[in-house]
Amino acid sequence: MSSPEETPATERAEVPVQAEHEFVDVIADRERYLEAVDTIRQGHGPIAIDAERASGYRYSQRAYLIQVFRRGSGTFLFDPPAIGDFSELNEAIIDEEWVLHAASQDLTCLREVGLDPRRIFDTELAARLAGMPRVGLGTVVEELLGIHLAKEHSAADWSTRPLPQSWLVYAALDVELLVDVRDKLDDILSEAGKSEIAAQEFQSVLGRDLVITRAEPWRRLGGLHTVRGQRNLAVARELWIARDAYAREIDTAPGRLVPDSALSAVARVLPESKRQLAGMKEFTGRASRSQIDRWWNAIQAGVTTTDLPALRVQGDSVPPPRVWAEKNPVADARLKKARLAVTTIATEMSLPVENLLTPETLRRVAWTPPTAVTPEAVGLALEELGARPWQIAATAQVIAQAFVEADQNAERPSEPTS
Repeated sequence: MSSPEETPATERAEVPVQAEHEFVDVIADRERYLEAVDTIRQGHGPIAIDAERASGYRYSQRAYLIQVFRRGSGTFLFDPPAIGDFSELNEAIIDEEWVLHAASQDLTCLREVGLDPRRIFDTELAARLAGMPRVGLGTVVEELLGIHLAKEHSAADWSTRPLPQSWLVYAALDVELLVDVRDKLDDILSEAGKSEIAAQEFQSVLGRDLVITRAEPWRRLGGLHTVRGQRNLAVARELWIARDAYAREIDTAPGRLVPDSALSAVARVLPESKRQLAGMKEFTGRASRSQIDRWWNAIQAGVTTTDLPALRVQGDSVPPPRVWAEKNPVADARLKKARLAVTTIATEMSLPVENLLTPETLRRVAWTPPTAVTPEAVGLALEELGARPWQIAATAQVIAQAFVEADQNAERPSEPTS
């Protein structure tokens, strides 16, 4: 095999190189921030906006950097912890369209500092609706604009101060190209007759409650499925609560203190002494030994509590499809027929099937269909489950037909075997 040096240049794969970028500064005081707001107000067209958090490093999901770009104004990077409230910026741009990539990931932290759009264009969602197979920002930029966008800092600790210049360049490019991407996608959606679909989807994102509140968040502990018995579950719960409280106190991601697998291992074993706990090789993490008293107290609380958790939680979700054939064969037939029909429509519309109708929505209406299965009744059921008008218009008819056919087949007596 020839070495890279011996391979003719025409045969070598070209690796795109990101263009050089001018020095990027961060605005971290109120005076410069207010000057920037005036400059942004004087620009024209949509506002590209992005936020960087420190997920995996910090407990909070606050924004540690906010980037803004507007044609005629330029690019601005703001330090939210230093600036505080962004209501002046919000007031200056509230009537404009805001362009974000994967808006649902950033809206919560933007709203925390007073940035709350009325109208958005989500380039990730638009790329999905346009039928693009990959919708990460780097891929979308490269495909639509022919520009390579390096993404090596996407999982960085953005609470770091000072932020390295290479990170700031990465952050600036995230918004500087976003309006151009928006325009390209808008043209594609318009040509495909999907502009109204996109408008409904964007509005749905704005109206969605993006803060998930769980009744028993500790049940999402990784490895909990290996923990048996109510007493063991009680210990797992108390360990999770203790870790969560400490993580919140020092603003550190819980998994960086003690990983889920370590807490689940302790709950399985139920160590009988602090020494046995400290000697467990599965009990890892940088705070596993330095906070040994905290974890031991949590174990004791779980071992002695009379408030034992249920082994299983009865939620309002439908059973997993794999058990439908046994538990509810008619519903299983409805789901399979309807899923095939919806998938066909998604293919015809060049849409990911989950964007045409979420699998959970289809499962719920198949498990508990309307009493009278008509397109109108199915449409109402879909609407109650959060489907948008365009989704109902595209799927209600075929879902109703699939349900009727499945129910009719179930009513027919099976052919006698010879």
